[in-house]
Amino acid sequence: MGSANVVTEGRDRVRRVACPGSFDPVTNGHLDIIRRAALLHDEVIVVVGANQAKQGLFTVDERVEMLGEVTADLENVSVGTFRGLLVDFCKANGVSAVVKGLRAVSDFEYEMEMAQMNYRLAEVETLFMTANPMYSFLRSSLVKEICRYGGDVTSLVPDLVLERLHARLAPS
Repeated sequence: MGSANVVTEGRDRVRRVACPGSFDPVTNGHLDIIRRAALLHDEVIVVVGANQAKQGLFTVDERVEMLGEVTADLENVSVGTFRGLLVDFCKANGVSAVVKGLRAVSDFEYEMEMAQMNYRLAEVETLFMTANPMYSFLRSSLVKEICRYGGDVTSLVPDLVLERLHARLAPS
């Protein structure tokens, strides 16, 4: 058997990726992607997009706080925010790739367009992770709607998030 040529160039650099999203609120599906990304990369920065045109249920600061608490056990994960273009955040923070979770084929079409634009603008790669089948249906907006009408979302969000959802959306 011949020996394989192993590429080692660039192995000493840190592999830092970003997991962007609105996280309004963070769900167990989000956490699954973040945890899996943390196993594969040296550093994961979970970044909450501060979109001024969107009014969320939770403020950006509340989302950052919740994300910080539910990822506290992951030593290589940090949480931050960005305004404007994600690629500008990536360039400013030495992030070479973005990790995005895909729940269904319908997610792929939109995310592929974003990935191609991010690469075109700043050569930032996008890495797609398929959702765990347990969470393939899960969206933050669906969690909020179910909770708003008194439905049980216990298995869909971390306990901390559940408490805050109930405090914010308790049916009258």
